[in-house]
Amino acid sequence: WDLAAVHRLLAGEWRADAGRVWAGAHGLDTDSIPVRRPPDLFHQAAADDQRHPVRPDGHLHPQWLEEAGPITSARLATWAQLALEVAQLQHSQLRGLSCGSQASATARAESAAELLCAELEFDGLPLDRSVAERIIADSIGPRPSSEIELVDQRNRRDAEVLCHAPPGGRFDLRSPADVRSLLRRIGIEVPDTRAWRLEAIVDPPPLVTALLAWRKAERVASTYGYTWLDNHLGADSRLRGSWSGSDGAAGRMTASAGLHNMPAEMRPAVVAENGRVFVRADLGQIEPRVLAAVSGDPLLAAATAAPDLYAPIAEQLGVARSIAKVAVLGAMYGQTTGRGADALRSLDRAYPVAMTYLREASVAGRSGRNLRTFGGRLIRLDSSSWVVEGSAHDDRESRTRDAARGRYARNAMVQGAAAELFKVWAALVRARCTAFDARIVLCLHDELLVHAPIEHAAAVAEMVGSCLQEAAARWSPDRRVRFVADISIIARWSDVSG
Repeated sequence: WDLAAVHRLLAGEWRADAGRVWAGAHGLDTDSIPVRRPPDLFHQAAADDQRHPVRPDGHLHPQWLEEAGPITSARLATWAQLALEVAQLQHSQLRGLSCGSQASATARAESAAELLCAELEFDGLPLDRSVAERIIADSIGPRPSSEIELVDQRNRRDAEVLCHAPPGGRFDLRSPADVRSLLRRIGIEVPDTRAWRLEAIVDPPPLVTALLAWRKAERVASTYGYTWLDNHLGADSRLRGSWSGSDGAAGRMTASAGLHNMPAEMRPAVVAENGRVFVRADLGQIEPRVLAAVSGDPLLAAATAAPDLYAPIAEQLGVARSIAKVAVLGAMYGQTTGRGADALRSLDRAYPVAMTYLREASVAGRSGRNLRTFGGRLIRLDSSSWVVEGSAHDDRESRTRDAARGRYARNAMVQGAAAELFKVWAALVRARCTAFDARIVLCLHDELLVHAPIEHAAAVAEMVGSCLQEAAARWSPDRRVRFVADISIIARWSDVSG
């Protein structure tokens, strides 16, 4: 876990098998990592492949890595020696970074996050099956007893939308092209059929309203339906999925089984067990506050003193709070047009240090120059996936991709640093939970859900808040930046909106 987590931090990639981690620590070309081949006429397995782990070219023998048979003390000792060698090389690489001391601290937080992931996967998230099944039934109907009944339910859901369609056409609601054609038939032209775009339609006709309701039901049917419960909810009423301490890009914790994308409609089923409650903590406006810290902008840092960061920014810019929020988020995501564009230009004058930080990240991204977050995670911008080859026709595509790479870079620098702060906070909360017989049961980007005994709920809530302040003091490069969290004690996840 430790070696893989640090490899991901140093190399900016998610893949972290033993051969790749070894190659990264030793500065070997990962494209030349050998793969195991069955012996044939041209490639005979060397007899010493099973005895010596390192090949003459410095890579690990794939045959040795995959050796079957009994686990002997000698083999374990060899593994331990290899692991120690890699760990020492990784520590040296961390110290050699320009952010060496912070990178070493990030590596420790990554290690703690991997342990937390193992515990989250083992413990699971409390979920009431009867409540979940009732929610599913209200959305898509009772559990089907046959494939024919399943198809009938699907057709009935479709009919509730298509009954508003003009006559004379056949439309597949699961085809974006067909949905656009359907909307065009009733006089609505949209570049795509994303939910947020349809929700923005003023005075929507009945077809659009029905389509949005259908989308929610379809998501339950296809992703969060009865099969989802059967596959992931245990007999102990705990929902389990696999967890990773890093998504490989910005370093955020991720999970499978829908744990990171559970729709609001399903959250009433996440219920604390008898004698327990949830302490839910949600970081407030974390990314702009992180931007203030990593950029060292004293004016933006001063604005973080307010519980609502966007209020003083709005006052500084002379615009409504909603416009100020759009402008700040637009600056971090590289949006330069649309609502808030005028205020976005004013940000350059009001907060020049922070805006310069974002602009320099964007320039690096456009030019394909790799970056590292405040905590040392490599943001890969020279990947072949960004390269566009060709001539005249591809020049325009190349410029478009460079612009996208610039937007990615500025956001990854902020989002990656926010993930680093979050893991320090989560690691501290995890360690302090032991005294209260409490456990973290969910990490959702910038939100923690702690399952705690009722009698300790208030103390756990206070502890979670104090851990945030300690995490900020350990992590933040600018102690003037204030970090806040909305902390509440609830019986079920849906008791707090947002």
